[in-house]
Amino acid sequence: VQLQASGGGLVQAGGSLRLSCTATGMITSVFNANVMAWYHQAPGKQRELVASVSLRGPTTYSDSVKGRFTISRDNSRKKVYLQMNSLKPEDTGVYFCNSDPPLDNWGQGTLVTVSS
Repeated sequence: VQLQASGGGLVQAGGSLRLSCTATGMITSVFNANVMAWYHQAPGKQRELVASVSLRGPTTYSDSVKGRFTISRDNSRKKVYLQMNSLKPEDTGVYFCNSDPPLDNWGQGTLVTVSS
């Protein structure tokens, strides 16, 4: 199973990005059985879960992104998305998608850099 995240880049504070993730090699029934999530690893810090979404849509968010980020999933395509609005410099870091709880294979993630 590969969890391929994309969509990162350099953006000014207040801007937006949309991250995408594809669960390659994961059969649909397994994807649907898992809560999927986005994790953020800021420079020099531990990875932390920032948003999760279950099969039928209930979502959770960390306090740091609540009201600014929106997670969604397309079960037929085995994709997970993270719409990031009102970005702040502290949102800078590598974003990974994985299940919650996470699989051992994290993938490379996608780098988001927010300039002030």
